Amino acid sequence: MKNQLIDLNNHLFAAIERLSDEDMSGDELKKEISRSKALSALSKDVIANARLALDAKLAIGVHLKQGELPTMIESPKA
Repeated sequence: MKNQLIDLNNHLFAAIERLSDEDMSGDELKKEISRSKALSALSKDVIANARLALDAKLAIGVHLKQGELPTMIESPKA
């Protein structure tokens, strides 16, 4: 799998850093705010999807052991 939830976390923090740039203003700032809102909305969908996958496994009575999380939730392999 190419992207992991940790990648989403990194993208969100990068967006926060861009929004914190005090030298940004005007149209550039408006563009970044719009991009951040879109990223936030998509992030909520990704997280909801991961939660659904986990809830589905738990609902069917799967007792999860380490390494048995739904693929999108697993930590990247080192």
